[in-house]
Amino acid sequence: MLRFCRWGLFVLFLLAATCFSGAEKKKSNNQGHTWNFAVSGDSRNCGDIVMPAIAADATKNSAVFYLHLGDLRAIFAPDEDYLHAPEHRRQPVDINQYLTNAWDDYIQNQISWFGSMPVYVGIGNHEVIKPKTRADFLAQFSQWLDAPVLQKQRLADNPKDDKFKAYYHWIQGGVDFVYLDNATPDQFEPGQVAWFEGVLKRASANRKVRAVVVGMHAALPDSLAAGHSMSDYPAGLQSGRQVYTDLLKFNKQTKKRVYILASHSHFYMSGIFDSDYWRVNGGVLPGWIIGTGGAMRYPLPPQASRAQEAKQKEYGYLLATVHPDGTIDFNFHEIKRSDVPPAVAQKYTPEFTDYCFNENTDFNPHPPAATNPAAHE
Repeated sequence: MLRFCRWGLFVLFLLAATCFSGAEKKKSNNQGHTWNFAVSGDSRNCGDIVMPAIAADATKNSAVFYLHLGDLRAIFAPDEDYLHAPEHRRQPVDINQYLTNAWDDYIQNQISWFGSMPVYVGIGNHEVIKPKTRADFLAQFSQWLDAPVLQKQRLADNPKDDKFKAYYHWIQGGVDFVYLDNATPDQFEPGQVAWFEGVLKRASANRKVRAVVVGMHAALPDSLAAGHSMSDYPAGLQSGRQVYTDLLKFNKQTKKRVYILASHSHFYMSGIFDSDYWRVNGGVLPGWIIGTGGAMRYPLPPQASRAQEAKQKEYGYLLATVHPDGTIDFNFHEIKRSDVPPAVAQKYTPEFTDYCFNENTDFNPHPPAATNPAAHE
């Protein structure tokens, strides 16, 4: 059985390499016409139920790639979907076995559903819950983090940069896509900020780049959902404000469009940076929270009524439509119980699938950032 599982993972790794190679060939074809990509985050707890449905809907809508914004599995305890898989159902909970299998479970039961569509994997705080480390994440997901598209971009930026990291970027269809690593409270560390500012400098000078999309796990500070974001810790507050200010400056000087995506909070909101702080400290950039990939769902924050859109107790993803001028339309696609592939519902049982949609919530109040001891959960 173990031999079979290892062979299956090897096949998935080969598939990932093939997908990213195909994506590289198609990149030039995105220039000059409208095209789509998909994004969401937080697929622990019930992600093995929800993510196959996201993959199916993204495929139906011709998404060119899918970007995951982190928190793949719970790690601090076995995910509910993991416990309801046939091989674990009604078995004693073995935390060590779970920790060994958790990320393989994500690869087999979530990534695999995207088939030939490239998947970009982001790091979240649950990827570094002990005993897991950032180095473990890099090793497990090297096939994705050092995919040909990302490796080529990294070496084009700096021929001596031979080590892939949990932050990365690539240019596709006139858009510079950036993923930043804020999985731990010490981020963004100075080296990452310097790298990011270099990306923006090159994007400013690149006539082919008409927009920048920046994804990360926890939202940049001072948003309408600041209580579970980079506002939660001093380094995050300082460096997050710097990154946001860099994006404001880039937008104002180049007139190129900027879009900011995050998850971490398990709800959907758009217009998250239309806050009092950013209104008087430089300006409002378009921003979204899309932590709706299967994780236990949270209540909306107190300022949610000021957002353009705000949804709780829903699963889904953003389908983004890129236009030739760099304008990107982001539309929330809700995933309902009826969207779950029948084979998935049967595998985990219809009863557990119903649980994921009818329950799987944590509606206890989340304290403000400054007083929240579990802010980085």
